[in-house]
Amino acid sequence: MVQAQGLLVDHESRCVHYHSDKDIVALQCYECKKYYACYQCHNELESHVFSPYPLNLKEDRPILCGSCGKTLTYEEYTETGTCPFCNAAFNPACQNHYSIYFR
Repeated sequence: MVQAQGLLVDHESRCVHYHSDKDIVALQCYECKKYYACYQCHNELESHVFSPYPLNLKEDRPILCGSCGKTLTYEEYTETGTCPFCNAAFNPACQNHYSIYFR
């Protein structure tokens, strides 16, 4: 099972920076391919800056649902605002960080 990395990450991918009930998504850095709870955790723990994932790679699964542990395509992640596998709700404010995580 894929696990989110980061600082003080709980069993649903929440970290020291983002820890509301809906902060359950981890995102994959394109450079190192590791899933992190957030870009801040990544940047504090890695020797490179978080590299956004190119959205032209339609079949890739750069999102990890912290509730069920399934990886998602960008389309699955954004389609309804909930996980298509377990129906857990994602934080809609994550859209504010789109340019950090995706290109």
